[in-house]
Amino acid sequence: MEKIASLLERHLSHFKNIEPDCSISDALCRMSTHNSDYLIVMDEKKQFLGLLTERDIARKALFMHRSLEQTKVKELMNTQWPFADTHDSVANCMKIMREYHVKFVPVFQNMEFVGVVSADDILNEVVMNRSLVFD
Repeated sequence: MEKIASLLERHLSHFKNIEPDCSISDALCRMSTHNSDYLIVMDEKKQFLGLLTERDIARKALFMHRSLEQTKVKELMNTQWPFADTHDSVANCMKIMREYHVKFVPVFQNMEFVGVVSADDILNEVVMNRSLVFD
């Protein structure tokens, strides 16, 4: 299978970003606008801080009856993600997702954040290369 770098090249060039001081309500609007189930939390210097997922919002805000307008992204974002390198294979990324039970893996190159690979990205990769997988 391909390297993660090839997978990331097919992504749109813009990131689905949000700032840590934004409200969860704003985050949900942005997720809806981007048709995404996660956002990349970055500071004003564009440094990666973590990810915010729909699951984070459901488990940490909705089920705990927190105000979506008053709760900040930084209060719910997840900073404890396994990560991958652009030189890792897609198969290795799948292994990381299975091992850590995550659907998103931040990707770095030379300690610099370059994107996120999702379980959907990997599924699309497998479908595109199904003849290599199933033959």
